Amino acid sequence: MTVTETCHVAYNLSLVASGFTLMQGYGRGVSNTHLDEEEPMSHYHDTDDLKVLGEFKKLAPAEFKGFVELDAIVGRDDGKIPRKYRELIALAVACTTQCPYCLDVHTRNAKQAGATREEVTEAAFVAAALRAGAAVTHGALALKLFDRA
Repeated sequence: MTVTETCHVAYNLSLVASGFTLMQGYGRGVSNTHLDEEEPMSHYHDTDDLKVLGEFKKLAPAEFKGFVELDAIVGRDDGKIPRKYRELIALAVACTTQCPYCLDVHTRNAKQAGATREEVTEAAFVAAALRAGAAVTHGALALKLFDRA
């Protein structure tokens, strides 16, 4: 199983564990009448969805241009951080943001930049450790707030 597939499976399992159902959608308590009128989606991420980005460029050209310029930071070859490490960082962030498109792009780019399967796996675990660490430190905040309540 690839890193992309592993992260996608983990994401879907987290949705199921949280009680998510297709008819509820992502906005809990927000009704989406389109789901009632159409057949349920078999999956949420489809590469054809990326074709909509062309509309983004037309609808908000300045913002789109700024985003493209910001996104280009990852692929720089002239920075102090080598390209392989930039892609591994991007891949780790994509694991935590759970963006399947980012995982797809940055996993391929990391491989092209010379990353190994072991490095990709370690990057995913570094991301997982930081995500878990944030949950623990937020638990400490929860206790602090509890004690103040």
